[in-house]
Amino acid sequence: MTKGQARPRARERGIPFAGTPGPWNAITDVPGVVVGQITVDPSPEVPPERRHWVRTGVTVVLPRARSDAAPVMAAPFTLNGNGELTGAAWMEESGGLEGPVTLTNTDTVGLVRDSVIRWARDRGHSPDRWSLPVVGETWDGFLNDVAGRYLTEAHVRAALDGARDGPVAEGSVGAGTACVSYGYKGGIGTSSRTVEDPGPYRLGVLVQANHGRPGQLRVAGVDVAEHEGPSARSRPETGSIVVVIATDAPLLPHQLKRVARRGALGLGRSGSISGNGSGDFFIAFSTARSEPSDGAAVSRVAMLDNDRLDPLFEATVQATDEAILNALVAAETMVGYRDHKVEGFPVDRLSEWFPSSVR
Repeated sequence: MTKGQARPRARERGIPFAGTPGPWNAITDVPGVVVGQITVDPSPEVPPERRHWVRTGVTVVLPRARSDAAPVMAAPFTLNGNGELTGAAWMEESGGLEGPVTLTNTDTVGLVRDSVIRWARDRGHSPDRWSLPVVGETWDGFLNDVAGRYLTEAHVRAALDGARDGPVAEGSVGAGTACVSYGYKGGIGTSSRTVEDPGPYRLGVLVQANHGRPGQLRVAGVDVAEHEGPSARSRPETGSIVVVIATDAPLLPHQLKRVARRGALGLGRSGSISGNGSGDFFIAFSTARSEPSDGAAVSRVAMLDNDRLDPLFEATVQATDEAILNALVAAETMVGYRDHKVEGFPVDRLSEWFPSSVR
């Protein structure tokens, strides 16, 4: 149900980016991190003339794969709160993340949350223990028939069970199926950076890009509206973004909060002002392990010195910006709910903006 990706990515098209990506240029470059996505196909019960109204899905990020449910240190950050991120309050309070980060559309947050709870219990999570899954959302109702509620628990379970490392499909897939970003077709995007000193460490970012007002977009410093004309500035802002940041660097929750805030700088680099109607949420987690405590009450943890964090901050800004642009160049023009149409990013114009770009 989730299609593969054949289109060149932003970097492959000649858009200049600073920093060195990992082998996949994806959040899955962080050891242990896996991603699962399901794009919902219309069921036979949907009338043929409305099947293109079904434009939704789910995306999951598991910090330590499916076989290891040990919590990781984590921190959330809200830049503008017109949206929902379940489980964020306890993540803030405890400094930890247990289980997956799951992304979906606004109207199916409850369904996804309940599905994650039942999935975890089927895998041995005690039914007597409380659970606060982390679920983020963006509204996909311009291209998706949200009232149809086509996403099911089976879809969520399939995404969780199918999560894997390696390349990550981008654009109109999973939770990004109906996303709109800067007035163009948006969706899922990802990128990573290798940090050598301190390190070597990996840092990866995955975004659900459904944000930004037309006319705001900047690509490597190029103001897109100057090339696309004044009509690009006339439409309203479309929605929100969720940014998931992973690293294997040993960071404590207060340091991860600092990393999460830098994701906002990457968002701003692409042009967003985080408008009043936007829900802009960031989650940063570290997969670094604590030393075994042998059952003692005190655990031993490692942390980077604060004076060594700047390379990770820089990697976060770079990878967030590139992940957003990867989402844009991967997504193609889409017709959806009530025949609403959103054009894909004009990749054919890149050769005018960057002489080294390719189509």
